[in-house]
Amino acid sequence: VQLVESGGGLAQPGGSLRLSCAASGFTFSSYVMSWVRQAPGKGFEWVSDLDAGGRSPNYGDSVKDRFTISRDNAKNTVDLQMNSLKPEDTAVYYCNAQRSSWSGIYDYWGQGTQVTVSS
Repeated sequence: VQLVESGGGLAQPGGSLRLSCAASGFTFSSYVMSWVRQAPGKGFEWVSDLDAGGRSPNYGDSVKDRFTISRDNAKNTVDLQMNSLKPEDTAVYYCNAQRSSWSGIYDYWGQGTQVTVSS
């Protein structure tokens, strides 16, 4: 199982970045995909998630109306379009895949990608 994030980097306040997460080794289309971040010196913060079918996105209050999550089940990818970036969006962003079934909870994480918002 692999989740590989990309697209992080440095952006100016008000700018945009697009994160991507490429998945392999599991049935991607059966999993809820999420983005979670961790700012320096702080705990993990859930950012957004998207159901297996890609029809019901959810967002944290701090990113609502600025970030958009999407997925391509044919390509096994999930993206996070981040607009109107703020310095407080600076964090390591992690991709997460989760599925619950009668056999248990399956939970996978990527290695993270750094996003820095600064002028």
